[in-house]
Amino acid sequence: MKRLTILASGLGIGLTVWMLARFGAGSILALVAAGGWGVVLAILFHSLQVLLSALSWRVIGGSEGQDGTVLHLYDYYVLRCVREGVNNLLPVAQVGGEVVSARLLAHRGLGMRRAAAATICDLTVELLTQVAFTVAGLAVLLCLVKRSATTDELVESGIVVVLIGIAIFGSQWFGAISIVEKLLVRIAGHLGWSGVDGIRGLHEEIMALYKTSSRTMAAGAAQFAGWSIGAAEVCIILHFMGHDRSLATGYVIESVGQIAKSAAFAVPGGLGVSEGGYVLVGSLFGLPPTVSIALSLIKRLREIAWGLPSLVIWQWLETHWRPEHVIGSASGAHQR
Repeated sequence: MKRLTILASGLGIGLTVWMLARFGAGSILALVAAGGWGVVLAILFHSLQVLLSALSWRVIGGSEGQDGTVLHLYDYYVLRCVREGVNNLLPVAQVGGEVVSARLLAHRGLGMRRAAAATICDLTVELLTQVAFTVAGLAVLLCLVKRSATTDELVESGIVVVLIGIAIFGSQWFGAISIVEKLLVRIAGHLGWSGVDGIRGLHEEIMALYKTSSRTMAAGAAQFAGWSIGAAEVCIILHFMGHDRSLATGYVIESVGQIAKSAAFAVPGGLGVSEGGYVLVGSLFGLPPTVSIALSLIKRLREIAWGLPSLVIWQWLETHWRPEHVIGSASGAHQR
C-alpha cells in the first residue's frame, strides 16, 4: 500500500510538473499572483462550505452523546476541518480524514459505533450528492455548449460516476459493512486488539440512520448546497484573474473539476488529475489552459490555508478530546 501511495504521488507530481512546463510555469504563476484578493476571498468563502458540510454531519450524527454530552455544530465544524486537512494534505487516499475524525467524534462522547456509522453515512451522502452535482453540472454543460467528442466523454464519465455511487450505496444496504465488521472483530480477536467490540452492530446502526428519512434528506440538501456554492468560488477566482464567466459556467467547471479530483482518490489531493479536469472543461468555455491550471492552483492554496491549521488542531484534539468521563462511560457500557 505504501509503495502504491508513493507511485501515485510520483505520477501526480510528474503530471503537474509536465503541465507547468508544457503551458508555461511563469505565465501560470503570474495568473495565480494576479488572483490577489481572489485568493483571500476564496479562503474566506470556503468557511460557508465547511459549515454546510458540518451541518449535514451533525444532522446525521445527532447532538447528544452516549453519556448525555451535547455535541454542538462547532464540534462537527472543527472535525470537518480536520477531516479535510488530513484528506487534502496527507497521503491517505482521501479517506484517512474520515477515520481520524470518526475516532475523535467517538472521544467527544458519541461512542465508537455511532461515530463510525454517522461518518460512513455522511461520507455516503456526500458522495451521492456529488454525483447529483455532477449530473446537474453536465446537464447545464449540454445546455451551454454544442455537442462534441469532449462533451460525449464527459457524459460517459458521468454515467460511470452514477453507477459507482449506486454500487457503493447498494453494497451498504445489502450488508457490505456487516461483512467488514465481522472481519475486523475476528482479526482483532486473533491479534488480541482491544476496543474493537465497540463497533459491533455497525451495520444496523447505519441502516437505522438511513431509515430516518427526514435526517437523510436534510443532510443531503446541506451537502448539495455546499457543492453548488463552489461555483461562486470559481467565478470569484476567475473574476480576479480577469476572465469573468457566468455562474452557470462556474457550476459546470466546479462539478467536473471536483469529480476529477475524487476519481483520482489514490493520488494524494488528486494532484495533477484535478488540474487536467479543469483544463478539459475550461477549454469548452474558451479558458486558456494557463487560466484553468492557475484556477486549480489557487484552490490548492485555499486547501493549504485551511489544511495546515487543521492538522495542528488535530494534534491538539488528540490530547484534549479524551475526557475521563467519556472513557469511563464507554468502559461501563461495554461491561453491561
